[in-house]
Amino acid sequence: MIKLIADSTCDLSLDILTQYNIDIVPLTIDIDGNIYKDRTELEPEVFYSMLKDLTSFPTTGAPSPSEYVDVMKQAVADGHEAILCICMSSGTSASYQSAELAKGYFFEEYPDSDIKVHVVDSKSMSHGSGWLLIKSAMMREQGASFEELVTFNEEYKTKVKHFLSVDDLNHLIRSGRISNASAMLGKFLMLKPIMTMKDGKGAVVAKARGRKKVIRHYVQEFIERHNPDLTDFIIIGYTDDQIVATDLKSALINETDFTGEVHLMQMGVAVGTHVGLGAISMFFMEK
Repeated sequence: MIKLIADSTCDLSLDILTQYNIDIVPLTIDIDGNIYKDRTELEPEVFYSMLKDLTSFPTTGAPSPSEYVDVMKQAVADGHEAILCICMSSGTSASYQSAELAKGYFFEEYPDSDIKVHVVDSKSMSHGSGWLLIKSAMMREQGASFEELVTFNEEYKTKVKHFLSVDDLNHLIRSGRISNASAMLGKFLMLKPIMTMKDGKGAVVAKARGRKKVIRHYVQEFIERHNPDLTDFIIIGYTDDQIVATDLKSALINETDFTGEVHLMQMGVAVGTHVGLGAISMFFMEK
């Protein structure tokens, strides 16, 4: 059996995590000196209702190696023979480094173990790693081997296309999740910036005036870029505004020939800390 593990920035819903038996190692969020574990101790809805009234920016912390080791040990105790851990981009978080350290610590403690462990630096943010997790789970159910899952993730991880639009770039600028040049461009445009991932970090690639034009941009980019052979599903992410996410889903269903599933999922607290209110994202596999 193959166990799938991720950090909480994958932002997958509880239903999906349960369906595919994916274990999550949470990031932490510091709000005015109070420390919470992402989703387990602070739910997104509560956090977003707090965010607009906070006087200082919350900060996030990566999981410790020991937290990853505990999940790996439980996977072995449950009878799994291989572990695939998919982490947020190493360019935006230390989660990947913690998981790699945990792998080393695990084999120091169990040097004779024949369990297979591989850690993926997804080069992704939020549902980008979540997309890889769902795809890996589907492949596992179809009988893919551990080696095939590793090969797929390493070969295609940079092909998971990200689009993210935010109302306020200050959160991303302050946390270093967006390159300086892109940040300055976005701040002075006085328009809604649209970002993607480049070299493991966020970069502004387009601009749009208003949510309707953001949706139009997303739909057109999907039509031109998606890989129909590998895009079995689309993930739409949002922070506090589910209506715009629903509008985007409707546009994709009505204006494209895509017939797969379109998942709507709320971004978690750790990701929401960096993208702020009003964020809307889309993820699929590009050509």
